[in-house]
Formats: sequence, C-alpha cells, structure tokens
Amino acid sequence: MKEKIIIVLDVSSRDRALHIVKELHDCVGMFKVGSQLFTAVGPGIVRDILSQGAKVFLDLKFHDIPNTVTHAASEAARLGVSMMTIHASGGRAMMQAVSNELKAKFGADKPIIVAVTVLTSLDTKSLFEIGMEFPVEEQVQRLALLAQDCGIDGVVCSPRETRHLRKLVASHFKIVTPGIRLPNQSLDDQQRTATPEEAIAAGADYIVVGRAVTEDPDPRNAVQRLIAACSAKT
Repeated sequence: MKEKIIIVLDVSSRDRALHIVKELHDCVGMFKVGSQLFTAVGPGIVRDILSQGAKVFLDLKFHDIPNTVTHAASEAARLGVSMMTIHASGGRAMMQAVSNELKAKFGADKPIIVAVTVLTSLDTKSLFEIGMEFPVEEQVQRLALLAQDCGIDGVVCSPRETRHLRKLVASHFKIVTPGIRLPNQSLDDQQRTATPEEAIAAGADYIVVGRAVTEDPDPRNAVQRLIAACSAKT
C-alpha cells in the first residue's frame, strides 16, 4: 500500500522539504515536487531527495508547443525523477512527441508520464466559463482516452472521476488521484475531493496527499493511519 502514497512537498524551503523526506521516505512511495518548491530552490532539490533514497514525482504540468515540452520532459528525465506531469490539453502532437522522445532516449529507464486532465480546483461551471464544451466527467474521459492513444502512461484526475475512468482505460494505464482529504478536513481550493479510502476503492494507482500528513503533529503516525484505513478497503 505504501507505494501508492505520494506526499506533497508544497513548501518553499529546501531544509523543510528534506526534513519531511527524511521523516517519511521509508513509509511512502514518492514525494511530489511542484511549482512552489521547484521555483523556490531549483532542480537541485530533486537530486537532494534522490540522494536520501526517495523517489520524486515532478509535478510541473508542462504545457507548451511540442518541441518545448519534449525538451523540458527530457531534462526532467535526466534528473532521475520517477514520474512527471504534462497537460493533456496540450493535444495529440505534444503528447505523442513527449512519449516517443522519452521512449527513444531512455527506454525502460524513462519516468512514468501522466497527463493532467482537469484540475481539481475546477468544476463544470468553471470549464464552461473558459469555453470548454463538456462537463467535467466527460472532459476527463475524453482527455484520458486521448492520452492513452498517444502512448502516455497514465493520467491525473480527481477521485470523483476515477471509478468510471478505471473501467474505460487499459488495466496498465495509471491513474494518479490528487484532491485527497480526510473526513472533516477543509477543502481549501479543491472542488472535487474524496478520502484516501474512497480513492483507492475507486481504482486509483496513486493518491497524492499533502496537508493531511505534513501538517499533522505526528506525520509518520498520520501515514500509518492512512495506510491502515486504505488497506481495510482493499
């Protein structure tokens, strides 16, 4: 179960990030380095985390023309990350270029590439406001199937879409689920959330957990409670 858990390092301090890694690396699967930490301290943080024997999920959500994203993804792969994100809305040409390039350059050593479908901060009203024609569930499905067709390894989607999507995609196609909240925990800026148990039961391969663990007075104990709760559902 621990391999399914990705802990979010949404901090701006190298020391704070590495403290969390040191405390938890033996009881979780990966640590997510996103825009906040990467911008604050640079790509060296990835090497620092790897030096502690932990794995990195680089969540920079690359979204640009195919050439730009392909080069960025290649540099991320050279850092040694285990998983990275691109945006499915970048389209077929972008996703195929990334998939083909990383397979050619890195072969079996390439990181898992997952495509972000619809951010968990958005709902159907938000999509309509920016000109999207489909409700969230349908948009997620369309982008996920496109990503799979382009050779991408998986997608990021909220726990609300996971159960149905799991039935549509291949069994090896990875589903990464953010928006994880414990019962009675604040939603903050998230719109589509679920508990860890619900996400795992719905078919998520990985769950992305942040403040529920990192802001707990005893983060290791929080992880153990999370694992126990999820294991009881599987």
